[in-house]
Amino acid sequence: MRTKETTPQPGDEARAQGREGLALLVVVVGVLIAAVDTTIVVLALPEIRRSLHIGLASVVWVVIGYLLVITLLSTQVGRLGDMFGRVRMYEAGFVVFVAGSVACALSWNDASLVVFRVLQGVGGALISANSGAVIADTFPPERRGRAYGFNAIGYNTGAVLGVVLGGAIVTFVSWRWIFWVNVPIGVGAVVVARRVLVDRGARDRRSLDWSGMATLGAGLLGLLWAMVKLTSESFDPEIAGFVVGGVALLAAFWWIERSVDEPMLDLSLFRVPTMSPSLLAATFQSLANFAVLFLLLMYLQGARDLSPIHASLLLVPGYAVGGLVGPAAGRFADRRGAVLPATVGLGVQVVALVAYAQLGLHSPLWVVSGAYVLGAVGSGLFFPSNNAAVMKVAPPDRLGIASGLLRTFANVGMVFSFALAILVASSSVSKQAAFAIFVGTGTLSARTAEAFTTGIHAAFYASTALMVLAAVLSATRARPGRATLSAP
Repeated sequence: MRTKETTPQPGDEARAQGREGLALLVVVVGVLIAAVDTTIVVLALPEIRRSLHIGLASVVWVVIGYLLVITLLSTQVGRLGDMFGRVRMYEAGFVVFVAGSVACALSWNDASLVVFRVLQGVGGALISANSGAVIADTFPPERRGRAYGFNAIGYNTGAVLGVVLGGAIVTFVSWRWIFWVNVPIGVGAVVVARRVLVDRGARDRRSLDWSGMATLGAGLLGLLWAMVKLTSESFDPEIAGFVVGGVALLAAFWWIERSVDEPMLDLSLFRVPTMSPSLLAATFQSLANFAVLFLLLMYLQGARDLSPIHASLLLVPGYAVGGLVGPAAGRFADRRGAVLPATVGLGVQVVALVAYAQLGLHSPLWVVSGAYVLGAVGSGLFFPSNNAAVMKVAPPDRLGIASGLLRTFANVGMVFSFALAILVASSSVSKQAAFAIFVGTGTLSARTAEAFTTGIHAAFYASTALMVLAAVLSATRARPGRATLSAP
């Protein structure tokens, strides 16, 4: 009796590629909705403040609270992916995110909105921390850079949708719909994910680092609390206490990480060649770049008195071009290595930041749009290349931890970029005026607008210095003995 041979059929490869494409689509959608909720709230802040009758300090925590919880949980939920399955945790992230979105849409005061944004951030952390590992499990190493490039399209698309939809929804519907729009997208993504994503990574039983998570969270919260208070108050002993306490807790966190068996930050990964400069480059790039969107909105809506819709439409070309650059940069990184496209991308962003620092009250608006295109090209070169560099050198059993670690370092930069930009920009105008302009609760006179523009010039120059530092860190990966991207 003859045994049936299982030979590959002509359509098998096409079907496999189709499943890979659907899997990538699910990951991109996850990154997209997480990015949408990073930016969509910004243009809704004035309406949220008026609707819920809350103060300016509460408004800013609607943004920072979401980012902080993602920063705090990234490595831990990445570890959960290694323990219980990256796909399972990724799908759970969609469920939690949708639940948080519904709760945010139904919130009744400032406390409820901030708490529900934190819940939404838990879902965002599960999605973002496991997305890189899902790609690494789904695609072979020689095709991951291209996949990360499409991931960059998801982020760029989500960010621009957040800005444009935020302005349109607040203008024509209600601020609550900035959260309702996540529900059908999230539910659809879960349905597709359950059909096409498959857990391929080995399960690794680990424990969570509760003490490390507590000290890191409290330390970052202390520093952020101090910086947020400085946006509207003068430095005093209370603010000094938050700063000292935050630094002390971060020092305790570092000591704990060197002592526990299962640390939140796996310090052994820093011994992998190219890992440290890649992670630090991601941190300083985010610290320099995340504030750009907010600074430009402050300039366009405050100094130039544009409407939210008009201001956001000026930025659309940048996101479109940046999204097209991402896949090409990823393919280049696959073939030639990550150092060149990542470092060139950072250098291009430096040029864009210098251009922003030259903006005046009568600068042509096409200059803003052109500089944003330039900056988006730089981001499109940097992100997929740097992500591919980190995941290629990460040990196969630590992909989830490495992905979460990368997000943690980038998110720390994002969280502090927001507060740092406001502080520096307020150096030439009163802190109350700068903060009010940021949340859209006031406009500037001609004299104040000129001073305010000078302030954001200082903020852009500060971002330029940070971006140069990121470029230097990225370039160090090309030194002899450190330029390997092979798995250890």
